[in-house]
Amino acid sequence: MTFLIVTVAWAAHVRLFQVIELIDDVLALLNLACMMLITFLPYSFSLMASFPGVPVGIFMFSTCAVVIGLIQAVIVVYGFYHPYLLNHQIQAAEHQAVYKYRILQIILRGPVFCLLAAVFSFFFIPVSYVLLGFVIFFPHITQLIIWCKNKTIGSRAEEPHSLESFTFYLNEPLSKERVEAFSDGVYAIVATLLILDICEDNVPDSKEVKDKFHDSVMEALSQYGRNFLAYFASFVTTGLLWFVHHSLFLHITKATRFMGLLNTFSLAFIGGLPLAYQLTSEFEKKSHNEIEAIQVSCVIAFFASIFQFAIWITALFHERETLHPLARYGGKEHAFMFAKLALYPCVSLGAFFLTCLLSEFSTAIFHIMQIVVPFAFLALRILVRMSLAIIKSILSVSRRKNVLLDEEETCLSPAETLS
Repeated sequence: MTFLIVTVAWAAHVRLFQVIELIDDVLALLNLACMMLITFLPYSFSLMASFPGVPVGIFMFSTCAVVIGLIQAVIVVYGFYHPYLLNHQIQAAEHQAVYKYRILQIILRGPVFCLLAAVFSFFFIPVSYVLLGFVIFFPHITQLIIWCKNKTIGSRAEEPHSLESFTFYLNEPLSKERVEAFSDGVYAIVATLLILDICEDNVPDSKEVKDKFHDSVMEALSQYGRNFLAYFASFVTTGLLWFVHHSLFLHITKATRFMGLLNTFSLAFIGGLPLAYQLTSEFEKKSHNEIEAIQVSCVIAFFASIFQFAIWITALFHERETLHPLARYGGKEHAFMFAKLALYPCVSLGAFFLTCLLSEFSTAIFHIMQIVVPFAFLALRILVRMSLAIIKSILSVSRRKNVLLDEEETCLSPAETLS
């Protein structure tokens, strides 16, 4: 929930500074205060997780979100008080007061839900979580209601674009470039967390090396062999999922709102890969806990990749607007993209079921999966071309058989045909 709310705050921040294009010292300090509170959200979430029955954590979390919204509202008011800081289109508009109130109305929606969540945290905490969920999904629920309304009673005439300038900026999906930049940041942080974990937990103590391993560092490091294997496997998984994400957005020309939501869910599970690394290197070999840890790691990899696959499937529904011609149905890269995006979901799901059926070999199955997948990526294009060639040859043979049968039927006499 914290990850999703931070993502909502990031998106609002991006759209806000599409309206306010220039900043001075006051806006810089206000923005710094906003960033400070956003970085404090994980701490308040830790309190929520550690003390789920105590209202302090959720109250602190909700209060931070309210203050972030109020700071953003102050930024808007200050920007309209100094119009030269605003977007050129808004500067040239005649009804700036209408813009200002419309902007404040949209910005303060989330803080209102958070304020209610803070109040309900002292009475009934589950309601607070529901209200925080509304902060995440309210824009998507609103769009769904509007879509259903337009389908049932018909869409009304659209208002001139000049009267809805900020609505255009806020309600339009974020640009593909901003989604990619945010995603790259998440992948980079996940990769950094992996190396920080191994540096913190797997460096032997000098006194222990001297007393226990007779001053042999290599012998001490050999005790962490499973940890090193889990680290490299987790890093390769992170890197390949980033590669798939990069390949996907290379062919996407426009990201819709729903595609952005799916990308956020994928990134949320990508953030769980350091947890998967720690789980796969923590427990004893061939123990029940190790099997469950491996299965959890498979589930994390599956959901991180299946949401990437869902982004591409969603793009195919509006392929003329969202996809490059090469990746559209029937395009040159369509089959290759399908195979590339389906590889990790299929492999991780297969490894999960194999660990359930062959629990004694779960560790070997998991590590084989992690080793085989990089080589599968290298050979993927060749395999796809071979598969397409085989399918085409089979189809051509069946077509030839149908043509021969048609020719034989035409050669028969009417009496023979009836018989």
